[in-house]
Amino acid sequence: MSTHTDRLAALRQQLAAQGLDGFVIPLTDEHMSEYVGSYAQRLGWLTGFEGSAGSAAVLTDKAAIFTDGRYTLQVRQQVDGANWSYEPVPESSPADWLKAHAQAGARIGYDPWLHRGDWVKNTREMLAAKGAELVAVTDNPIDAIWEGKPEPSKAALIVHPERLAGRSSADKRQAVADWLGEQGADAAVLAALDSIAWTFNLRGSDVARTPVGLAFALVHSDGTADLFVEGEKVTAELRQHLGNGVRLHERAEFTAKLGELGGKTVAVDPERSVAAISEALEGAGATIIALRDPTVLPRAIKNEAEIAGQRAAQTRDGAVMTRFLKWVGEHEGELDELKASDRLEAIRREDPSLRDLSFDSISAFGANAASPHYHSTEKSNVPFQPGSLYLIDSGGQYEDGTTDITRTVAVGEPSQEMRERFTRVLQGHIAIDRALFPKGTRGGQLDSFARRPLWEAGLDYAHGTGHGVGSFLSVHEGPQRIAPVGGAYAGGDEPLQAGMILSNEPGYYKEGAYGIRIENLVLVVEKDVPGAEKPMLGFETMTFAPIDRRLIVTDMLSADERGWVDAYHAEVVRRIGPGLGAEDRAWLQEQCAPL
Repeated sequence: MSTHTDRLAALRQQLAAQGLDGFVIPLTDEHMSEYVGSYAQRLGWLTGFEGSAGSAAVLTDKAAIFTDGRYTLQVRQQVDGANWSYEPVPESSPADWLKAHAQAGARIGYDPWLHRGDWVKNTREMLAAKGAELVAVTDNPIDAIWEGKPEPSKAALIVHPERLAGRSSADKRQAVADWLGEQGADAAVLAALDSIAWTFNLRGSDVARTPVGLAFALVHSDGTADLFVEGEKVTAELRQHLGNGVRLHERAEFTAKLGELGGKTVAVDPERSVAAISEALEGAGATIIALRDPTVLPRAIKNEAEIAGQRAAQTRDGAVMTRFLKWVGEHEGELDELKASDRLEAIRREDPSLRDLSFDSISAFGANAASPHYHSTEKSNVPFQPGSLYLIDSGGQYEDGTTDITRTVAVGEPSQEMRERFTRVLQGHIAIDRALFPKGTRGGQLDSFARRPLWEAGLDYAHGTGHGVGSFLSVHEGPQRIAPVGGAYAGGDEPLQAGMILSNEPGYYKEGAYGIRIENLVLVVEKDVPGAEKPMLGFETMTFAPIDRRLIVTDMLSADERGWVDAYHAEVVRRIGPGLGAEDRAWLQEQCAPL
């Protein structure tokens, strides 16, 4: 099947063979992962969409693809509108669309290993109101037609040393056991790959850009655990690391083990576990209590070893970005998006502690940067031209920390509008960085701080302001976010706690013209506020690299904002300068001169 049109036709034939009138295709895997292995890229294979979030629904005579505001432009560039309607999230959803378009009596298929239980319940009810039926499939119809479908990775798991993890796996498992005792439960299901990696102090290379291994786990109230992983991924070092408290099983044995938990009380995270897990437990006669994965919050609140590792990784990565930005300025007349991102990756890979990029770099020039999650390809790649902006959002997976940084730089002479809107984005960035807030404050309460300078000019951006970041784990880590509460921005209602790391990345995007984003990572810390009547928190900046002064309209900044820029740039020179060569250091000092 050479074209995506052929693939859609083949899927419809397969659905008919399986007695189905439709099918729902999410972009996830059996662990509810954001980034998935190549074997689970069903949405991309079927439609051509290369974004990291989306879903689709197919009926016999029509089909729709669902993406949020980050991908409004990208989905239209990559997915054929003759075959697919473009549906905005959260205004629409596969369930809404199916309710509107499915015929009475239709049988709509879904893979229970790729959907949450609440999605299944809600969609089933919505379809029933139309006289249609939601049907679980044991064989995914896309897998049946995907010729040459990749196999799941067989790469060995690796041990994440305690000096970087800050806590032993036995200590983490005992904490889960103590929590189970408090909940009156016998076991907890861990299905999220980053939860398993963190709990067992393991890392892997089964998912591009995220250092995790494909596995499931059960942690019991006595502190022991069952880990389900392909045998060929287990080394002698891994067995020794796990010790006698962890029983190893083949990954395929997970469902059967769930079937042995009849009469037990089992904690299952409904957000991070697929419907098939709950269905297996219910079928066995287990009692399920729906609770958040007990490792999520401890993983988000970094310990001292993890914070120290992150600081070190961010400093090295800041030197990488400084060298790269200097190089861009010297070669901008001969660059395109792919040449630039290739050069940045090459500089990062000079660091022997780098294990991977933390995501596919967003290297976007001019109009391409108006798509916040744009990914440059040979087809979309454009050369740099004077008079516009270059946006580079990138990061590294270092063994001691995960980085994520965005800088927007002028190529040639920027317009006054570009400079004014960049300055408003900068003002929002500064407002988040300088925020002081009482303990218990949610990220959603801070989000408008970043938007206010844009709102005052009738402008906004269609993404959250900040996401959590893992420690040599997922670059997008919950539960905390700086984002509006509700809708597509789950996590904005999570209280921020000292030790959490988030991004600070307001932006502005003018369709067909340019995009702007400024991103640093920040650490939530306790703040001593004279006269405060309650415990106060704020942010410590972790990312250090120059901000393009050519794009700042200094007169728009208050005295405090100008002071922030000058103090930040002075700290960039102090932290990054010593690790640079003489020419790079001289360039950095020039870029970081006071406004």
